[in-house]
Amino acid sequence: METFQYTITDEIGIHARPAGELAKLAKEFESKITIKTETKQADAERLMAVMALGIRHGQTVTVETVGPDEKEAAEAVQDFFQAKL
Repeated sequence: METFQYTITDEIGIHARPAGELAKLAKEFESKITIKTETKQADAERLMAVMALGIRHGQTVTVETVGPDEKEAAEAVQDFFQAKL
């Protein structure tokens, strides 16, 4: 299992466009990618679940990857967050 935390810097937070791009990215890996807030969690492959987290600017999330390509998945999601959020 790989985990990392990231504080959202996008002024809108995780909105529809980046959530869709994240879901598409997550589907490229065999590993399960989970995004967690203090009270909720969602499978990163599920757009509506990610949107339902209501992640806002300044909020810190924990990303957890579990599976055969977990290291690569964690690196890809971290790169995505740094570039887009």
